[in-house]
Amino acid sequence: MTRGFYYVIGAQTFSALADNALFIAAIALIQQLSGPDWMASIMKWWVAVGYVVLAAYVGAFADTYPKGRVMLWTNSLKVCGCVLMYFHSAFNLSGEGQIALVCAAFAIVGVGAAAYSPAKYGIITEMLAPEDLVKGNSWIEGMTVLSIILGAVLGGLLISPTVASWLLLQPAIGALATTPAEAAIVVIAFLYAIAAWLNFRIPDTGVRYPRQSNNLITLNRVFFRYVSVLWRDKLGQISLAVTTLFWGAGATLQLVVIEWGRVQLNYRLDQASILMGVAALGTIFGAIAASKVTIQRALSVLPVGVCMGLVVLAMPLVQSTWSVYSLLLLIGGLSGYFVVPMNALLQHRGHVLLSAGHSIAVQNFNEQLNILAMVSLYTVMLWLAIPINVIIVAFGVMVAALMALIIRWNNLNHNQNPNLHQQIGDSGHGRSL
Repeated sequence: MTRGFYYVIGAQTFSALADNALFIAAIALIQQLSGPDWMASIMKWWVAVGYVVLAAYVGAFADTYPKGRVMLWTNSLKVCGCVLMYFHSAFNLSGEGQIALVCAAFAIVGVGAAAYSPAKYGIITEMLAPEDLVKGNSWIEGMTVLSIILGAVLGGLLISPTVASWLLLQPAIGALATTPAEAAIVVIAFLYAIAAWLNFRIPDTGVRYPRQSNNLITLNRVFFRYVSVLWRDKLGQISLAVTTLFWGAGATLQLVVIEWGRVQLNYRLDQASILMGVAALGTIFGAIAASKVTIQRALSVLPVGVCMGLVVLAMPLVQSTWSVYSLLLLIGGLSGYFVVPMNALLQHRGHVLLSAGHSIAVQNFNEQLNILAMVSLYTVMLWLAIPINVIIVAFGVMVAALMALIIRWNNLNHNQNPNLHQQIGDSGHGRSL
């Protein structure tokens, strides 16, 4: 691994750390403004909209400029969203208007994340050889999940009564903030500044792609052709289906855990955010274990996805702290173990068939489209006042059933082409369509 790769890891870690802490701070801000419980899922929904709407363009953007610079520029956009959220009360808006502004600010952060993602993943394929992609993905997924853990926990700590009171007593923060959520946002802005400094340190890999079109109609046409190419590829379609399901389920599970902690365990938001961190900690252990899986054996982890869905069904049965933590660690571990090899396989197939930036944009488009669907379904179920334990059971059954269908689909592909496994790990060059 090169030094530049570790700068990528560091920049991604701090940027994602800030993103996840800001999500908790935004929920606290909405609660402070007496917003409804389902507003948290609406924020997730708007972030996903940014990914889907911009999918046709961010890949070309990431392939037009050195990816370290793209990461810097898009991190700066996240800072703009963070600052706008801080000034939610500065525009003489009603309570509903301020809630809408908080959601809009977080949506801007989502736009920055949407444009950031193809660069951060695409630069990995430029820096590492195919045989190192699983290890590289284990690093970036592990550190990303670590940032999710620390971000969720940090966000919870920053808004907790004890820490928030201490922060507001500090002259530098007290001069800028009057509420726990505002104090948290000030601290989070500093994390984005660290990510920006690390982005400056990322070297130019020297990889250049053909000149990208700036015609929006052409970009859309080419992008959806890329989508078609990856879905038609027998290896790409399976890995894309798995990662699409995983990220949709993962985003929904974050919201489910917060609501489950509030209803079943009587946790405050800062306490429920720790549950998100525990599940993410399990994902790190799973990602570390997955680093020993070669890209040639990536498809062998598919049954683990079925197990994850089935284990989720036990959530309504647990009450004690240690049983709750153990179950969430297990769910996270299973998810990390099966998604890392599939993510590496998808990135490799995308790099061979398309290009680094475009393949990640296609991946994000499909994953975020599923997040839109699953989060929308979850929001409607909350709005209909369906009990959270019923939602959890429906969620676990759906994940297990869909993973079983994907396994069947993969078996049919291999029956039709017994030599399919030999294509895994083949080297190639991205091509334009």
